[in-house]
Amino acid sequence: MQRAPNWDELRTFVEVARDGSLSAAARRLGLTQPTVGRHIDALEAALGLTLFARSPRGLTPTSAALALEPHVEAMAAAAAALARTASGEAAADRGAVRVTASEIIGSEVLPSILAAFHATHPGIAVELALSNRTADLARRDADVAVRMVRPTQSGLVARRIGSSRIGLYAHRDYLARFGEPRSLTDLASHCFIGFDRDNSSFRAAGDFASKLTREFFGFRCDNDLAQLAALRAGVGIGGLSGKYRAPYARACRRAAERLPLRARGLAGDARGPQSDAPRAHLVRPPGCRIDGLR
Repeated sequence: MQRAPNWDELRTFVEVARDGSLSAAARRLGLTQPTVGRHIDALEAALGLTLFARSPRGLTPTSAALALEPHVEAMAAAAAALARTASGEAAADRGAVRVTASEIIGSEVLPSILAAFHATHPGIAVELALSNRTADLARRDADVAVRMVRPTQSGLVARRIGSSRIGLYAHRDYLARFGEPRSLTDLASHCFIGFDRDNSSFRAAGDFASKLTREFFGFRCDNDLAQLAALRAGVGIGGLSGKYRAPYARACRRAAERLPLRARGLAGDARGPQSDAPRAHLVRPPGCRIDGLR
């Protein structure tokens, strides 16, 4: 090693390794792409290692980079924890908290919760980031995450906050026009709302659902909010949690009971019963405790 690398170079390394792109790292860090490139070059020179293989498709981490990455990520997580602790002591009831959740949870469940939180803590600004991509809390993509999957990152605190069962629903006007499906045979004549190119949510619903192709659906979209809007407009039948269905949506219970589906959610709490319902977890880094959101 020629010299000890500085923190700016290491922080840049983490961001570049994340996406294999100088431009994406530059946007997240608020730097120019040439500056990011210089940081990587300087870090490679300081360590005497080649960290990325360059190609027209981007940067691919070498074996040396993969070996270094978890150590640098641990440093980044420690730096983020330090910043959170310092900001919390400086402003106990001021500042901003960034919450990330899926599109459906963020639009259908969280608004009323966040309204109550804001009434209790008017000095705290809430930033709500909606994405079905799992945010990286260690890198401060968000302070708090509401997830339907168990976090895999180490150093995070997770708490189960509820469960949700998914059923088949349709607008009552749709069922008035086409009838309610009462068997698996009846389902073939109905319009189903589902995925276009991303079938990740269906893969989690069991073997039967994971084998469905896009051609099964008469309405295809990878945006959850658009799927929900289509269901509410009477386009067809779709999967929906009964907790946030509209009064005009009716459950297609007889057909749903005959479908070999399962909601593959999170494992039960160590001291609690197992359940086949997906479970929502509130996830935060250690030391990030927010009254009303914890």
